[in-house]
Amino acid sequence: MASRQGEPARRPGMVDVARAAGVSHQTVSRVLNAPDSVRPETRERVRSAIEELGYRRNMAARALVTSSTRTIGVLTTGSHFHGPASTTAAIEDAARSAGYASLVTPVLAHDRGGVEDALDFLVDRGVEGIVAVAPQAWIATSAQRAARRVPMVVVADGLDPGPRIHVVSVDQELGARMAVGHLLATGRRDVAHVAGPADWYDARARRAGWVGALEDAGATAGACLAGPWDPRHGYESVAALAGELPEALFCANDLIALGALAGLRERGVAVPEEVAVVGYDDIAGAEYFSPSLSTVRQPFDELGSLCLDVLLRALAGEAGACHSIAPTLRVRGSSAP
Repeated sequence: MASRQGEPARRPGMVDVARAAGVSHQTVSRVLNAPDSVRPETRERVRSAIEELGYRRNMAARALVTSSTRTIGVLTTGSHFHGPASTTAAIEDAARSAGYASLVTPVLAHDRGGVEDALDFLVDRGVEGIVAVAPQAWIATSAQRAARRVPMVVVADGLDPGPRIHVVSVDQELGARMAVGHLLATGRRDVAHVAGPADWYDARARRAGWVGALEDAGATAGACLAGPWDPRHGYESVAALAGELPEALFCANDLIALGALAGLRERGVAVPEEVAVVGYDDIAGAEYFSPSLSTVRQPFDELGSLCLDVLLRALAGEAGACHSIAPTLRVRGSSAP
């Protein structure tokens, strides 16, 4: 909009758009919020005026009028891990597609006090609901506290839902059963597990799936070595098992599997002829490991969409429940029969 010399330009408003398009400001509002209720030719005229004037909605003013910020909070305690980072990105994409902004707050995985502060920060900023990508077992207490003020969705396989807490997950136990079942089907009976951190819901569920698949097949669960989600853990686990290597290793994620492959290769152990290896996540490049890595793929895009859908249902008053989707198995060279 034009301004007097020396004065800052005024942002065009809805009235300016209405004047340029020759319609009422109520018609402009309908074009913005319910376009199908406006005749196509009128709709096109209003949109042309919006484009010509460079009009942008004032979301702060809209929030005051509607009592809706159209903003969700996303808390993540695993932003440097593949699974939580991929899930967070997928939630942001789904929110944007649904017309919501997302305020993402990362916190260190071990910082419990930081989680409490981050949840308070998000609530104080007026978010309508929160998705917590925080799979540590202790998140339950913090989620229950925050859910007294806004609806919560927690991404964790194993957390119990509450009246205002929905739990969304990929079925980690099922994925582990698929991986171990595949190894058993190739004739391997001695399957060790290189597990993730014991305080992570996902690691617990994958361990339960490993045990369950072996028990269903009448096989005894062998060695289980828990540790961090990194290649060094896989490498050192191979060293710890070197005295009597199992026929197969089910690794709790692909980075652990990468370290295990390096450890086996260093010891001259042929994969998959002597020891088969299966990972979890199907990270980018897993097919280019040496040998290519068999792994369990998590559908992160679908998980992000489900998180947002469930949060919107929670905002509409739906009581908390569990919502789960299935992973898929990718069989490659590291576990060939």
